[in-house]
Amino acid sequence: METGSPPEAGMAGIPGDEPVWRALPPGLLRMRRLLLVMWTAALALAAGLLPGLLAGPAWAAFALLPVVCAAWCWRLLGRNWRSWRYAERADDLLISRGVLWREETVVPYGRMQLVEVTSGPVERRFGLATVQLHTAAAKTDATIPGLDPAEAERLRDRLTELGEARSAGL
Repeated sequence: METGSPPEAGMAGIPGDEPVWRALPPGLLRMRRLLLVMWTAALALAAGLLPGLLAGPAWAAFALLPVVCAAWCWRLLGRNWRSWRYAERADDLLISRGVLWREETVVPYGRMQLVEVTSGPVERRFGLATVQLHTAAAKTDATIPGLDPAEAERLRDRLTELGEARSAGL
């Protein structure tokens, strides 16, 4: 996956050209893994402390259950993060995601009604933002999570500009 390509590289507009895919920044993976560790610690404490105090020290072994689940989820988060990518083409935006079930969303610029950038408190702490695209058809609404705020704003402005230009002919 090419992450350092200029945005114009994927918009050559030549039929048959492969789109230039952009991966999500690693900050999203760090944020999700930190949340996983925090929830695992809380669950392990609750699963080990309560049974350990109420039923005996042997029952404190239940604290290992959330830890084992978290180890498995750690790998799944990495695979999921690597599966997300997007590409800007001449007439549409492509968003691809999924590990077992690949899903590729194509959003034509002329069909976009609203492009918004959101950033919750945890995302802001990690310097991330989410771009959400709304179209007339609910099935084609698309989201690109975990972008750098500057990239999210650039993408929002570019998609809004292209959407206005393409919808003028409708």
